[in-house]
Amino acid sequence: MKITDVRVRLIDKAESKMKAIASITIDSDFVVHDIKVIDSDKGVFVSMPSKKDANGDYKDICHPINTKTRLAIQEAVIAKYNEVATKTE
Repeated sequence: MKITDVRVRLIDKAESKMKAIASITIDSDFVVHDIKVIDSDKGVFVSMPSKKDANGDYKDICHPINTKTRLAIQEAVIAKYNEVATKTE
């Protein structure tokens, strides 16, 4: 799997922990939208797209199956987020 494109849209809410929304393209063939970039006490991390179920719990719509893929997605999205955030400062 190769991430061939990453797009990041910053969220302009200073008090919000969600800092951006990202989309990734995999192998120039498949796109995943609505990946959230969240700033926590432990640092910035990526949250996969999710929806609220009937019980009010959030469930991922799609997610990586293994740690290697999760890390590749997280590293690509956070790198692009840092690039975009730095340009707007």
